[in-house]
Amino acid sequence: MHLSSVGISKRCFLVSLALCALLLLLISTLQTPQRQGEPPQPRPHARPTRAGRGNKLHSTRNATGHSAAGNVKDFSVTRPRPPEAGPRRPEGDAPHASLPGSQSREPLELKDIFIAVKTTRKYHKSRLQLLFQTWVSEAKEQTFIFTDGEDAELKKKAGANIINTNCSAAHTRQALCCKMSVEYDKFIESQKKWFCHVDDDNYVILPSLLQLLSSYSHTQDVYLGRPSLDHPIETAERVKSDGSASVKFWFATGGAGFCISRGLALKMSPWASLGNFITTAEKIRLPDDCTIGYIIEALLEVPLKHTRLFHSHLENLQRLRTDSVLRQVTLSYGGFENKRNVVSIAGGFSLAEDPSRFKTVHCLLYPKTHWCPHNVHH
Repeated sequence: MHLSSVGISKRCFLVSLALCALLLLLISTLQTPQRQGEPPQPRPHARPTRAGRGNKLHSTRNATGHSAAGNVKDFSVTRPRPPEAGPRRPEGDAPHASLPGSQSREPLELKDIFIAVKTTRKYHKSRLQLLFQTWVSEAKEQTFIFTDGEDAELKKKAGANIINTNCSAAHTRQALCCKMSVEYDKFIESQKKWFCHVDDDNYVILPSLLQLLSSYSHTQDVYLGRPSLDHPIETAERVKSDGSASVKFWFATGGAGFCISRGLALKMSPWASLGNFITTAEKIRLPDDCTIGYIIEALLEVPLKHTRLFHSHLENLQRLRTDSVLRQVTLSYGGFENKRNVVSIAGGFSLAEDPSRFKTVHCLLYPKTHWCPHNVHH
């Protein structure tokens, strides 16, 4: 009797195992079609093909969080038109030239620009007096004079904007780089958007400068100017190596003036701020404007944007077309050795009365200036 009950229990146990196995098989069979019903396709077709715009994919997701991969046509119709589809404005010398890839600009005002004028004490009267009488009078708060000696009379005109760099008055590489180092540091402190350097024999046409810089973003890497050479300069590389290798780069001549965006100027800091500019210049043994070009082109690998809107006394200024003079950004004039090298423009002053032609240009731009002849018309 005992053996019979044990046999029955074994049979019941085996039957139970068989039923459990059958039940598990049925459950797995019923669940498999549900898994196969989910869309297994990958979703690359719902992504935009333009590089850098993968985040646009989120706009095609519905409320449940699933990607609308099957609705590719709707996505291609509703996505915004890429900026490349519109007409592009040319780059170069045009004042409206734009940076590739930039779409919108914030309005630029004169107060956003830091204009540095490099001079020396012996030119305070012969050169600076003319600048204060002309274009500096229209941008007193934005113009900073960097010199090498105290001048009480000049202090009355410029106030805190006259900066004694305590650099040497000699026209040497070391003295020039010393002043440029102070210019750079003062610009960084100013929090302004653009740094523009000119010499004391430059006339800055402020409307043209504003128009040119408004075509770019100050947060981008922008280095604007005019080379004095028709080829890149070459020097021994003593910053990144021991000088056994050479490096080639373009630079904008300081005699014509140049402009640097704040975004780029901040990147120059390791080689330019707090006296480092002088150290860098000594390593490559080049003057101030060449050192600026070296840091930007050779070290930061940002190319100079060549423009013919900047002018120095080194070029033949008489070749500049008369009808384009007022559309330039900077002008200059020849020194004692070449007094005839001035722009050809007619106005209310004779060449003897206005040998630099700065007064004539100024009265054409600002005819209401009290000392301008009343018969001067733009």
